[in-house]
Amino acid sequence: MTDVSLPDPGELQRVLARVADSLLALRYEAWTFGDSIAFEGMLAASERLGDGRGAAFARGFIRAWAVEARPYDRLDCTAPGLAMVEVARKTGDALVTEAAIGLADYLVARPRIGPLFATWERSPLQHPWGRDQLPPREVQLLAAPPAGAFIDCLHFDPPFFVALGVHVGRDDLVAEGLRQAEGYIDVLQRADGTFDHFVLEGSDETYGPRWGRGQGWALLGLLDILEHLPDGHDAANTITSSAARLIGVMINTQREDGHWDAVVGDHDSGDETSTAAFMADGLLRAARVGVVDAERIEGPASMALHATLGSTSTDGILEGVSAAVNACTLASHYAHVPRGFVVPWGQGPLAMALAERLRLAEGLDRERVP
Repeated sequence: MTDVSLPDPGELQRVLARVADSLLALRYEAWTFGDSIAFEGMLAASERLGDGRGAAFARGFIRAWAVEARPYDRLDCTAPGLAMVEVARKTGDALVTEAAIGLADYLVARPRIGPLFATWERSPLQHPWGRDQLPPREVQLLAAPPAGAFIDCLHFDPPFFVALGVHVGRDDLVAEGLRQAEGYIDVLQRADGTFDHFVLEGSDETYGPRWGRGQGWALLGLLDILEHLPDGHDAANTITSSAARLIGVMINTQREDGHWDAVVGDHDSGDETSTAAFMADGLLRAARVGVVDAERIEGPASMALHATLGSTSTDGILEGVSAAVNACTLASHYAHVPRGFVVPWGQGPLAMALAERLRLAEGLDRERVP
């Protein structure tokens, strides 16, 4: 394993400050994919930096949405629900709490595909990036795409339901969050520990194997649940085991430069930097919540953050991040998604990774105080 040295905490704070500024400058819609990790990144950066701007921005944006939230629509499943709960918990803002409860009640009423909520009534299927062509049967799906459930939503729904249920005393929401998480594990986690991207209604087949960023969405969603689940809950073992299996394969497929391939383990799929940012955060958090031993992830986590910082510009932008992948039934699509975008799913995990590393550094510093 390659030895790496990371910047001192002071420099990490300076980088985090630039990343935090970039998060506030992004154009947000209420709501769409990637908002969850961006708003969580704002809150984490605000706490670590002692700078209230990120927390104030998040609260203000959520309150503005809450006033006009009804009627809800399908993309509200991508709302930063966990961030809403964090804002409500820390500020006691009744409007935010009320909006979160209303959103949760809407989301749990959605149609299901087996145990999972249908993310879309018509999945956003597309022709593949790259030279490969869809077979005729899959071309026909584009004309009338069925409903689908997507691994990104393991980061949206289950942590939100669990955290909100704990916050407001709704055991039904905690149970639904766990039901969704266990459904994603059963339906989309492969025997090797990685997750596929999606499943379509009416099909036993799953699609998008080993998509790199998808592993990040899955890992952080599982860890979010563990951080908010009451101690000793029966479901903790299932969630912990799933996260540990995923971490095992990600450690084994990490490249010597600290990154992962755009499609994990496929060296021909090329570079894509957001996976390392997700993993730099996820590996450290997994050790903190007891999923893995700290010694096991120390090297891989440091390599992942070193690689992420090496891909970060002087103004705090993570370079080499791919566009939204949408969805495609052809596996080769995931190796050819265009890259080079400044997006929430790049800046958010970058902020989270830096904040988590600083949290660790602050803890170690406190331990050294006599």
